[in-house]
Amino acid sequence: MPNKKIIIINGPNLNLLGEREPEVYGTETLMDLEKMVNNYITESNLKIDTIFFQSNSEGELVNSIQNAGKTLNGIIINAGGLSHTSVSILDGLLAIKIPKIEVHISNLFTREEFRHSSYISKGVNGIVCGFGLNGYLLAIDGINKLI
Repeated sequence: MPNKKIIIINGPNLNLLGEREPEVYGTETLMDLEKMVNNYITESNLKIDTIFFQSNSEGELVNSIQNAGKTLNGIIINAGGLSHTSVSILDGLLAIKIPKIEVHISNLFTREEFRHSSYISKGVNGIVCGFGLNGYLLAIDGINKLI
C-alpha cells in the first residue's frame, strides 16, 4: 500500500516562528517544526509523506488547498490570523473532499476575543489548539486515522 500523502499548510507570520512572540509561540522555528513532524512520522512508523507549505498570501493558501484536493490524501492547516477572517480559505476547504485538520499553536480561547472564532473551522474535520508545536503531532495522528 502506498504512503498517504498530506500537506501541512502554514499561513501568515508562521515563517516568523522562533522570533515572533516567543512567550506565545515558543522559540522553535518553522524548520524545527518540519524536522519534529518528520521525526515523529519516522519514529511512529507511519506511512505518511509530508509536503510543507507556508505563505503570507491568502491566494497562495487557497491555491494550495485546491491543489491538495486533487492530488493528496489530507491537509493539516494553520491559517494563522486568516483563520479569523478568511471566507476564501473556508470556501476552499469546503470545496474539497479530503480530510482536513485545523491547528493553532496557542489556545485561542485564552487570547483576545476576536481569536475565539475561526471562520475555517466549519471546513475541517477537527481542530487542535493550545498544545504548542506538539499540536501538529496530534494532528498527524488524527489525519492518519481519518484517511
